[in-house]
Amino acid sequence: MPTDTGWQVGLPERCQRHGLALAHCSASFLQNDQGSLLWPLEVLEQRVASCVQDIQGIGYLNGTPVYLYELASQLDNDAEIWVSLRSQLAHADAAFYTMLSYASQISTWSRQHRFCGSCGQPMQSSTEHRMRFCPSCKLHQYPRLSPCMIVLVTRGDELLLARAPRFVAGMYSCLAGFAEPGESMEGCVHREVLEETQVRVHNLRYIASQNWPYPHSLMFGYHADYLDGTIVPQTDELEDARWFNIHELPLLPMPGSIARYLIDLYLYQRLGGCEPVLPR
Repeated sequence: MPTDTGWQVGLPERCQRHGLALAHCSASFLQNDQGSLLWPLEVLEQRVASCVQDIQGIGYLNGTPVYLYELASQLDNDAEIWVSLRSQLAHADAAFYTMLSYASQISTWSRQHRFCGSCGQPMQSSTEHRMRFCPSCKLHQYPRLSPCMIVLVTRGDELLLARAPRFVAGMYSCLAGFAEPGESMEGCVHREVLEETQVRVHNLRYIASQNWPYPHSLMFGYHADYLDGTIVPQTDELEDARWFNIHELPLLPMPGSIARYLIDLYLYQRLGGCEPVLPR
């Protein structure tokens, strides 16, 4: 049974005619006239009926069922306002952002598994689990997570930070990468740092993890000490990588991200001040 407070993942039945709903398309949510991303179910159904691709009951917010409407395309109306998930990362209500994060990942899964990857037939949704299945060849597809590491490499009062071409101008961040099949997260740290910068590290310390719904990553955060090597950025991945003194840092990732938390935690350990809060 759903609780009366907070956000709870669940499978509310789609036959219910009351509740709240989110409309999602292209990594953005549709905002209503009151400035909220949550719509009364009946109102949203009428608004998006012409372009609904899938409907998923995703859980309960303060005991009220919440449904996700995945749209085939954004509405062709200049008055509609679409809000990106990334813009909600620092939302004051942690439960609300967690709900949006979950909805975005379920949307990606729904959109990418409309057809069976084995035989090409249309997939159907289970009523018992968050799962899609193929009636023809019996393939099952569950929402996926892609494990990856993110690491802050340090050398005393220096941080190894890098920037990728997609970053906003002037911003540097920690090194990150996806785990390969059969690889441990610690092995991923050593391999990715060496591949991207030609630097070797040691003394790995696991710090925290963060679900990163862009689109479906699970980030394992580490601190690591420099061992040896001279920085040589991997040109097909990075624009630049260099050492920064803790007193002369560049533009950093947004608060709320695990990258920023890893940096802020190390600054706290070296300089004192206010201890940073764990990412959501």
